[in-house]
Amino acid sequence: MAKKIKSPYKALRKYRHRENTCTTLHKVFDYATTTYAKHIAYQYVDGGQKYTYEEFRRKVELLSLRMTRFGIKHGDRVAIFSQNMPNWVVAYFSAVNFGRVAVPILPDSSENELTNILNHSESKVIFISQRLLPKLSQECRDKLTLVIDIETFEIIKKDNQDFKCNGWVKDPQPDDLACIIYTSGTTGKAKGVMLSHRNICANLAAAFKAQPLGTRDRFLSILPAAHAYEMNVSTIYSFYVGATCYTLQKPPTPTILLAAMKKVSPTVVCSVPLIIEKVVKNSVLPTIHKSRVLSWADKHIPHILHWFIGKRMVKTFGGKLIFFGIGGAKLDVGVEKFLRDCHFPYAVGYGLTETAPLVSNLLVKHPHKPVGSIGLPAYKVEIRLDNVNPETGEGEIVVRGSNVMLGYYKDPERTLQVMDDEGWFHTNDIACRDEEGNYYIKGRLNNTILGPSGENIYPEEIEQVINNIEGVEESLVMQRDGKLVALVKFDDKAFSWDQATEDKWFEELETRKKAILDWVNKTVGKNSKIGEVDAMKEPFEKTATQKIRRFKYKDSYGDEPKKPKKKED
Repeated sequence: MAKKIKSPYKALRKYRHRENTCTTLHKVFDYATTTYAKHIAYQYVDGGQKYTYEEFRRKVELLSLRMTRFGIKHGDRVAIFSQNMPNWVVAYFSAVNFGRVAVPILPDSSENELTNILNHSESKVIFISQRLLPKLSQECRDKLTLVIDIETFEIIKKDNQDFKCNGWVKDPQPDDLACIIYTSGTTGKAKGVMLSHRNICANLAAAFKAQPLGTRDRFLSILPAAHAYEMNVSTIYSFYVGATCYTLQKPPTPTILLAAMKKVSPTVVCSVPLIIEKVVKNSVLPTIHKSRVLSWADKHIPHILHWFIGKRMVKTFGGKLIFFGIGGAKLDVGVEKFLRDCHFPYAVGYGLTETAPLVSNLLVKHPHKPVGSIGLPAYKVEIRLDNVNPETGEGEIVVRGSNVMLGYYKDPERTLQVMDDEGWFHTNDIACRDEEGNYYIKGRLNNTILGPSGENIYPEEIEQVINNIEGVEESLVMQRDGKLVALVKFDDKAFSWDQATEDKWFEELETRKKAILDWVNKTVGKNSKIGEVDAMKEPFEKTATQKIRRFKYKDSYGDEPKKPKKKED
């Protein structure tokens, strides 16, 4: 008997049915928990919280019923303030699946930030972990109807005055508000980004189009689920395709992360550039440089060496990796070239919270894989460049599609600043485009420095040069008193702040600063030359996706100690 050939059209029909059916998170929930009922949906890497899709459904419905009894109805805000865990997703769907609005809050938010978000969003419920409970002020606690321990779902505080059993819920429509994500980005004042069910479901369809996955795949979640990138491209996307998503119970330090990779053997990991850059710069490249054999191979048979290293890196990440997504910030060009040469299965994504988040992709199997590019527009997303400079071809990226947010919560003025009448969202990112249609980010519009002759200077490009210097961990370039200044954080292993003698320490510091100044000014164009280098002892303060909060360092002189003047005899 001839072997039956599996038709590719069956899978295509299934995908089209899911895209056309799953137009709200309620329908995603219903589809996934019915279709994949017996599969594992979420679990901790080391055991503990664990749900099949069927168990997940029952838990979500039970939790929603409990909120209903306390009068928490459709449209009410439900905050989630916790580290990643399977119960985080249970709490999220107990809100969005029934017409309520989820308010995810980053776990590293301060007490003041938490208070502001709860007050601004008018949240009535908060799911919170015991570790973060001290950040919840008594004032906020008194205003909330329910405070729920997310680890056990036990009620910490309840307002019996609202015990009316009238929390009516409804099936949400595509354009109903699903969640409000607060982001301060790198520019200061927080914005409440309103994402609809249509926004998030459009992102899920775009993610599937970029990298089709299924029930055999294993996601390892290492970024905060409260961030749009991790939430919609990893945590909820795994649910959309019937995969299993594993979460860590401890912070993803290199030791814990590598142990988890070995145990789970993930096929999918979504990361930020900082993680893979540290692996390449601090581990892989030094090993090559120290070994005579590997150094010789790097010069004479690099293609074979890179193939071998790529295989070893995949093995380090568990051996089954097919998609290592990198987003949230710009990837170092040197590191990306190395990953491409090693045939490491990386992909680059560009997006913003306001676009739920995918805007463009540079995929694992991109035909040309141009280094430094953010790739082509994502599925059903329109991109164009506005106010293009005819000499450089650079302009602002503007985006239109079903993924674009409803607006900023309670902030119509700021919404009008970024959204035009035709539905185009202005990203504030400057980019250019090649002949194949690939886009290349140059920098942020509000970070652009105007040179003495009126030319645009993009500090991100200078920082990339500095960050590739040996012994440099990270940097920030700004303008101070009319000249470009670089704040530099040295690698603690390469430069100790506790040298034996004070004079030797200052001498070493000045030598390193001068070396950076000389190399940068030799490498960059004349308009991008820096006039001074200041050292940072402490790491820069960053966002959840590891972008430096630039506004914090305006006019900064670094935090290096100044050499004391010697007393004259």
